This record gives sequence, structure tokens and C-alpha cells, in this order.
Amino acid sequence: MVDVSVWDPYERGCPSRLLLDRIGDRWTVLLVGALADGPRRFGELARAVDGISQKMLTQTLRSLERDGLVDRTVHPTVPPRVDYELTALGRSLTEPLAALSRWAVAHMDAVVDARDLYDAGLPEPAPEGSTPVPDGGTRARASVRSAP
Repeated sequence: MVDVSVWDPYERGCPSRLLLDRIGDRWTVLLVGALADGPRRFGELARAVDGISQKMLTQTLRSLERDGLVDRTVHPTVPPRVDYELTALGRSLTEPLAALSRWAVAHMDAVVDARDLYDAGLPEPAPEGSTPVPDGGTRARASVRSAP
């Protein structure tokens, strides 16, 4: 068993930061979602994830394969057939990433409204737990991160 206390993404240089970059990437979120129902070919993934370039699809799939999240299987046919599917480790990401996607969809209206207010220079409502400051803005209470 690996001692998880050695991995602290809040520490500079911790390799877990690179993993967070990978799984937090929009293309990773969308590709893991597209692969959640089973294996797919490259072209199927390109169609499922509208707007991804061939270059980004290739790079992201290679990174996911390197990280052990995706398996690439080449079938000896003419022309060769290549399937991509989530590994057990990749499947363990489907629910957390699906929850992130659901959150984004559910809160997009509020985010758009907040952006509109910000861009218009209007004061936004004070968040819960904040205190007014003399310039008319708010200051959030400092949070204390607990040790791992």
C-alpha cells in the first residue's frame, strides 16, 4: 500500500499536481465521459467530443494512456483498427468527472450572470461568510487548510 501522505498537491514540485492538471483538463473530462460507455475508435471519439482537434485528441489519448487511464488496442486487420477504452483506474474517474460536468451544467446560468455583473463593473452580492470592507467590496474570511 502506498503512503498517500507523501503526495501533497499543495507542495511545490509534488507530482500529484501534474495528475491534477491531466484530470482537470477539459479534453480529459470530455474524453473520459465519452469512453464511460465502453470502447470507441478514434473517429468516434472525434465525433463525440465536438470541437477537439485531431492533434489534441491524439495528445490527450496518449497522455491518458501514459497515466494508465486508457488502454489502446490495435487489431491486426486491414486497415488496422484501433480501440480506446478506460482501464479500471480510468473507470474510477468516471463518477467524479461526471459530477463535475453535472455541476458545470447546473451552475452555468449563475456563472454567466456573475460574469456579466463583473464585466459591467457592478458590485456582486456578498458571499456568505464575508465581511464588508470600507471600499464597498467584501473580504472573504480566511480559511485554514487542515494538514493531510
